[in-house]
Amino acid sequence: MSHPSAKIHPSAIIEPGAQLAEDVEVGPFSVIGPHVTIESGTRVGPHVVINGHTSIGKDNRFYQFASIGEENQDKKYQGEPTKTIIGDNNVFREGCTVHRGTVQDIGYTQIGSHGLFMAYTHVAHDCLVGDHVIFANNATIAGHVSVGDWVILGGFTGVHQFCKVGAHAFAGMNSSITQDVPPYVMLQDGVPRAINAEGLKRRGFSSDDIRAIKNAFRALYRKNLKLEQAKTEIQTIANNSQAVDVIVQFLENSQRGIVR
Repeated sequence: MSHPSAKIHPSAIIEPGAQLAEDVEVGPFSVIGPHVTIESGTRVGPHVVINGHTSIGKDNRFYQFASIGEENQDKKYQGEPTKTIIGDNNVFREGCTVHRGTVQDIGYTQIGSHGLFMAYTHVAHDCLVGDHVIFANNATIAGHVSVGDWVILGGFTGVHQFCKVGAHAFAGMNSSITQDVPPYVMLQDGVPRAINAEGLKRRGFSSDDIRAIKNAFRALYRKNLKLEQAKTEIQTIANNSQAVDVIVQFLENSQRGIVR
């Protein structure tokens, strides 16, 4: 049950069995289900529903009308006790939805730490979302999607099911993503345009690594090489750059093909 000193509004419903740290705040008319665990410092605003077998870390913020850990929208789902796992220091703005996993896949949906999920964003079942991500308003990822660390999805971006978006990628507003996006790539209108150089500088990447990543991008997108030829050239670049080796590993693990 919730800790007796937790700051719970009288109109909130905390189901028996829910585990809330002593300083968790829950606002008016919010509902916390019986299998929910919330760690210290987290603030749940008014009219929020947190349901299912959901584990929430420290210092998260949930704004009004967010729905977290609810039954997913997969028609095969039959009420199995699948999970939702959320890390620390995330912000979920108005109307965000995060759905639990399915037994047909990994059985859980997982979000890392330090993410910003703006109004009306959606994380579907069995998704894996990394740290320091930003989903701008109405960005949506379908089921079984993987999103790496430091990814930014612009407003109204949609990601097709089973796609992977590599670390440090940036998708501009209205991007429609139906294939995998390699690490560091910037998309405009769903088309690869450049690497996210400014973001990499802010995150401490060296000038040598950024130059190597640019060379890998040219091999993949600017030299009219076939994919296997591009992979060979990128592997050569990766021999002197661990940052580029991330691209090599991503390309090897891609199952839907990459955006080109």
